[in-house]
Amino acid sequence: MVASWLKPSAWILEPAESTFAPTSRWSNKDMDPVPVHLRTWSTWNYVAYWISDAANLPAWELASSMLAVGLNWRQALAAIAVGHTIIAVVMVLNGTIGARLHVGFPVLNRSSFGFWFSYFSVISRVILSLFWFGIQTYSGSECVNQMIQAIWPSAARIPNHLSPSAGITTRGMMCYFIYWLIQFPIMLISPQRIRYFFLFKAVVVPAAWIAILIWAMVKVPPSISLANQRSSVSGSALAWAWLSSMNSALGNYATLAVNIPDFTRYARNERAQYIQGILIPILFTLTGFVGIAVTSAGEVLYGQTLWDPTTLIAHWNRAPKFFAALSYLIATLGTNISANSLSAANDMMVLFPRYINIRRGQILCAILGGWALAPWEILASAPGFLNFMSGYTIFLGPFAGIMVADYWLVHKCKVDVPAMYDHKGRYQYWHGLNWRVAVALLFSVFPSFPGLISAIDSAIDVGGAIHVFDIAWLYGFFTAGFLHWSLSTLFPARETFLDASVLEIFEPEKDTDSNTHTSVNSKSGA
Repeated sequence: MVASWLKPSAWILEPAESTFAPTSRWSNKDMDPVPVHLRTWSTWNYVAYWISDAANLPAWELASSMLAVGLNWRQALAAIAVGHTIIAVVMVLNGTIGARLHVGFPVLNRSSFGFWFSYFSVISRVILSLFWFGIQTYSGSECVNQMIQAIWPSAARIPNHLSPSAGITTRGMMCYFIYWLIQFPIMLISPQRIRYFFLFKAVVVPAAWIAILIWAMVKVPPSISLANQRSSVSGSALAWAWLSSMNSALGNYATLAVNIPDFTRYARNERAQYIQGILIPILFTLTGFVGIAVTSAGEVLYGQTLWDPTTLIAHWNRAPKFFAALSYLIATLGTNISANSLSAANDMMVLFPRYINIRRGQILCAILGGWALAPWEILASAPGFLNFMSGYTIFLGPFAGIMVADYWLVHKCKVDVPAMYDHKGRYQYWHGLNWRVAVALLFSVFPSFPGLISAIDSAIDVGGAIHVFDIAWLYGFFTAGFLHWSLSTLFPARETFLDASVLEIFEPEKDTDSNTHTSVNSKSGA
């Protein structure tokens, strides 16, 4: 019995033959365009999703880096608002592609990068998602730590039996394991049904955070906590500090701006996801204000700048500490699933479609990102590596820019969906690589490298080149998009141009449990 499970053939997914790809080697049910009966996300689901996603700890703490570089709270909020307005526009543009074609990012990317070169962007995002999944899981374990201490204060005195070189204590490992166990079954919920968890989070977490904001303003009125904040920089230093801060706001959701089709592919229609354009800047600016206001009040009350809210609530009584930590735990759960584990699962599925679907990808992400990468060691001993992982987002701006330019400008919304599943189809370009995209990446990514090196090791002086890194997402997005469009106009890949889109649509009345599916080709103008 066990021996049969060890055979690769035992793990091949059913149905054995995909409807859209030449063979099951290239696709599976989860990779294929979403059939009509599974397109369940409405406008209200996207409202709940973004209320849920805005309520996350990184968004709460985003303003900390901005105040640290010399901005006042008004300038910081302006940077957050402008940055998220830009990212919202990109989110809608790329989200519309997924909502129209009902295909995820890893497959869509083949129409621009080329079938084989698209694996570069996919593997890049797998690595990022796995690392950030582990780091966010560790952040969630800190919430568990506060909750346990609120119930049993003696837990703070649990002796440590691990080596100092482990990067984590016995109590920390216990809390990490508990949080991992809480998170794991939620990860196994299908993308169609996970929207109910986002709805739950969208109700519970904002209510808790509004209560915390009210507490902060009652304890320390804004006339005391915020009125005395002043900008500590001026002139060109202020301008670059503000631009760098706005770039941080852009980078906060740089990953999701690329893989938003993984969620909009489940939309009932493309209009359902338009609401993102309005909600994103409003919600994230409000979350930034909550973080600033509560932290500023905490500075007056406790004499420390406690940007991490889990350290702030450590000063509270047991009951409010527990419920505040619970809200942070729920917030971290939703964000880690939406931004990291589902992204990793969609990407790994494309790498091995015969053996990995979304659920198996989630399980692999939980094991590899949660345990194999040992995130506590990364956080304890490798700050330079964390800076590198943050700086790795210099690729994400160009990825997003190429996606926007390719669909809306180069191909003018006319693409061949079945060809995206065919390794010998029209999106081969040159041996599976679109050299226009390669050139666009070359000129949009490498100018940011000196700044990335300086971020990893501040002792290395790169002079004015660091300013390109300060605006890396903006520079990469517009440079890559413009170069891809220009080169595609001057040297068009004519075999990829169509008079009308080619879509593959499931007949909704067919039995989806069958091993074969009847499908029809539909040609429609975009």
